[in-house]
Amino acid sequence: MVLGMSLSTFTLLHVVISLVAILTGLVVLYGMLTSRCLDGWTGTFLVTTVLTSVTGFFFPFEHLLPSHVVGIISLALLAIAIIALYLGHLAGSWRWLYVATAIASLYLNVFVLVAQAFQKIGPLHALAPTQSDPPFAIVQAILLVAFIVLGVKALRTFHPAVAVGA
Repeated sequence: MVLGMSLSTFTLLHVVISLVAILTGLVVLYGMLTSRCLDGWTGTFLVTTVLTSVTGFFFPFEHLLPSHVVGIISLALLAIAIIALYLGHLAGSWRWLYVATAIASLYLNVFVLVAQAFQKIGPLHALAPTQSDPPFAIVQAILLVAFIVLGVKALRTFHPAVAVGA
């Protein structure tokens, strides 16, 4: 039991929250690439991404796992993104700090999604059973390069006329 739910129910809830975080994050990234503040989408992205990281710590474990390290890094990045957006109002360096940390948080969620896909989906697992095999590394490298390119483009294009939360 986790938070009064069976482990399978809790896992389903965690997965749904994670997928909502990723989908809303992609919408927010599109907004950045078109220099638009999408307040509702952004709030949903930030809340669900925080929840994704937090709920990850409720799964049973005996020692610190790589997923916990990703969760800790994600929460630190999200704290900066939230401060930059809602306290810094994207003014000055808060804008690039927000863009960089929000996109990095989204990347970490997608990174985990891909890792889980290789772990749980039969044909992908067969290609990279240890997750240190070339197919896994190639997909993750492509993902990283794509997020770096999109992140640089978002840093260049995201100059909203009205700061969020101001």
